[in-house]
Amino acid sequence: MLTTIDTAYTDTRADDLAWALGRGPLPALAVLDLELSGAKLQLRLLGASHQVLLDQEHGACSETVACIPGSSTPLPLGVAKRLGDWEYEFAARVETLSGQSFAGRAQELLALVADHPHGLAGTFPGSPHAFTAMLAQPGEGQVRWRTWHAYPQEGRLVVTRTRVGALHHGQRAERRPERAAL
Repeated sequence: MLTTIDTAYTDTRADDLAWALGRGPLPALAVLDLELSGAKLQLRLLGASHQVLLDQEHGACSETVACIPGSSTPLPLGVAKRLGDWEYEFAARVETLSGQSFAGRAQELLALVADHPHGLAGTFPGSPHAFTAMLAQPGEGQVRWRTWHAYPQEGRLVVTRTRVGALHHGQRAERRPERAAL
């Protein structure tokens, strides 16, 4: 689903993005409700930011990547956590592209997400390459999503990917570092 977000940018730089788990629903400019792998998933566009709300038999999870006033958690390269009976993995990277490369990448990503049944993208007035896009994928016992946050004025694209899956009985949760390479 592709929509035009009728608001100005609220996140001005890629470096302003922060990451948070467990926040309640924030005001959204566009929402897509999905059912994947027995889980209810809500993709939420928050300006040039995103929030994903996941609810399944093992519990609920909320991921937010946004400009969060007073946040002390900048966007990490990677996170791996055990959340009750779930395993949560998050990774992020920032791509810096030239003007022509940025325009091509923006068109490619919007085409990928626009007509996908599990995709949500929002473009902003004033620049055809200013957008936030999200794409969810079901998996056996897990749900994955990817996001793209475009900052054409900087030529930067923030890319995230997340996997949330149920731990299998007898599986030990190994301790992983909070920051990991993508």
